[in-house]
Amino acid sequence: QVQLVESGGGVVQAGGSLRLSCRVAQVTFRQYDIGWYRQTPGKEHALVARVGTYGAAYYADFVKGRFSIFRESASSMVWLHMSNLEPEDSGTYYCNTYRPSLPWGQGTQVIVSS
Repeated sequence: QVQLVESGGGVVQAGGSLRLSCRVAQVTFRQYDIGWYRQTPGKEHALVARVGTYGAAYYADFVKGRFSIFRESASSMVWLHMSNLEPEDSGTYYCNTYRPSLPWGQGTQVIVSS
């Protein structure tokens, strides 16, 4: 069973917005905090935001006030709404459990042009 499927990336100008979607296998969704991670070439996956099983959200300092993460139990989906995007936000975004425990999905690429 595929555990994680990301979508929603694209090319956007600085200052713009995107919403990323992550479909999570139901059994995983119910049991784990889910995080969004960003990877850029040559670097490790960096946690951007995570949402707890009851909806509590945590954000990395570099996205606070610009990104929002939320989850919906009925659909086992986790979204990352990104606004006021900066070129430094470019990268491939992945979802996974907090303290990643699953194989990484294919990710979704975000390119923010200046």
